[in-house]
Amino acid sequence: MNNLNPVQVVAVTGGKGGVGKSNVSVNLAIGLAELGKRVVILDADLGLANLDILLGLSVNKNISDVLRGEAQLADIMVEGPAGIKIIPAASGTQQMANLGEIEHAGIITAFSELADFIDVLIVDTAAGISKTVTSFVRAAQEAIVVVTDEPTSITDAYALIKVLNRDCRMNRFRMVSNMVRSAKDGQQLFNKLVKVTDRFLDVSLQYGGSIPMDDCVRKSVQRQKAVLEAYPRSAAASAYRALAQKVVTWPLPSTPKGNLEFFVERLIQGAGAA
Repeated sequence: MNNLNPVQVVAVTGGKGGVGKSNVSVNLAIGLAELGKRVVILDADLGLANLDILLGLSVNKNISDVLRGEAQLADIMVEGPAGIKIIPAASGTQQMANLGEIEHAGIITAFSELADFIDVLIVDTAAGISKTVTSFVRAAQEAIVVVTDEPTSITDAYALIKVLNRDCRMNRFRMVSNMVRSAKDGQQLFNKLVKVTDRFLDVSLQYGGSIPMDDCVRKSVQRQKAVLEAYPRSAAASAYRALAQKVVTWPLPSTPKGNLEFFVERLIQGAGAA
């Protein structure tokens, strides 16, 4: 057991639904696992869970069982491709969708027992700009905003960044252009959004790269597999590996296990402020 293991917490969000956020979460996790990282994904779309469905995994218990005290976090984790672990959320449960920030903190507190066994925690958020989304994103060390080249995606991504900047005092975000025709188009999409954020917000928006439009992604979703698993030589798979290579260069928390503790602390502070 390594008691000095720093944990990197990365929130993957997007504002708008349908931008491929969960695909980014899963394939980034697998790319990091291929680089030797121990990765856990938290399905933070509480009430409308889909990661287990996306990967065709059988789930008997979920995060609601932990909240009720009927299971430990280790009991509900399921193993995905490349050895990644997934914390499933409840699906179609309105009560889970309406959890307050105190309950969110309770969920994350359970991770303290796993801190020695995690290198990266990926938090796959719900769509939109609700408290459920912002409470998880504001507590993470890194925030990846997934954007596609359509006006509603750009508008909703800007709205999310604006809310997180204004209400949560976040000032650094990383953007990934998803489902673009070329790397040039991905850069141009980033330029569109950064032009607006630079003009109206006091934030730093950094480019994380692009994922190309690739029919292999659609085929892998139909097969309930990650594209890195189903089509490891596809263009999308190569782009996800490049993204993972970037993520491992991002700075780690400076204190032992610091960011899981920081994550909990931020959620609790948010609940107190509310």
